[in-house]
Amino acid sequence: MQYFPLFIDTVNLNVLLVGAGDVASRKLALLTRTEANIHVIAPEINPEVRGYADAGRILISERNVVHADIQNYDLVYLATANDSLNAELATLATARGIWVNAVDNPAFCRFITPSIVDRGRLVVAISTAGAAPVFARTIRSLLETSLPQSLKPLFDFVADRRVEVQDKLDSTSKRRLFWERFFDTNGDRFDNRTAEHYYNAFDSLVSRGEILLIDDATQIDLLPLAAIPLLQRLDWIYSQDEVSDALTELVRRDANRGSLPALSELSQQYEQGARMLLVADTQKINQLKAHFPMAKHLRQGAL
Repeated sequence: MQYFPLFIDTVNLNVLLVGAGDVASRKLALLTRTEANIHVIAPEINPEVRGYADAGRILISERNVVHADIQNYDLVYLATANDSLNAELATLATARGIWVNAVDNPAFCRFITPSIVDRGRLVVAISTAGAAPVFARTIRSLLETSLPQSLKPLFDFVADRRVEVQDKLDSTSKRRLFWERFFDTNGDRFDNRTAEHYYNAFDSLVSRGEILLIDDATQIDLLPLAAIPLLQRLDWIYSQDEVSDALTELVRRDANRGSLPALSELSQQYEQGARMLLVADTQKINQLKAHFPMAKHLRQGAL
């Protein structure tokens, strides 16, 4: 993975954009939706860019950029029509420890801006590491149609109640179970029943755990899609040997891990509500299936 995805807090972030043509305008359409302080330097300013300045959203310096400008910024975007100037300024910014993006020139980029689906507090970023931005836009269009606009007010509703949930529920596992119950019943809707689903979720927190079984010979990429949500809810991953990279990509990343414990310990954890994945050879899986008939055996093409 050459580019590691992360989200930057843009409050008090200082951003320099060099250039004020059509490309710069497209960058500003996204940047001006953040909390960042934005400074644009260019000898000629197109009407759309000037509109952001007239609205008080950006600061404009209508002149040529100089080397002294490339300092005291957190991020620098280079969007001039002069490739050699972009490369020169990108090299300078990198030398001065400033993260820089030279538009359409990945070789001079310390970071890249992904294609984004914006649903308020829910933001999905898609990147092909600069290889195929057209395809990233295709993926974005698919997500735009599948993620409803109701997610914006829904996640505002959730954010406003997180402190209340933390005060009422004294453990991380209970809080996670609460939110799972809420989203299971409410889904992606925000309507006059959302508050009802929220309060009802407090009444359905008592439950037994879940046991998933995977034979270590199973071809992970052939597991059914229905297995993915189950793997993302795990509390524990127990295995005889090291878990494969393919399986690691599918499971909840912060789930606890360990060697297979005694059956009595597994039974106790199940009764206490733990969600566990047990990975072992065929013989051991068959033993576990006999001892835990309620366990789900995840196999190629079937649950």
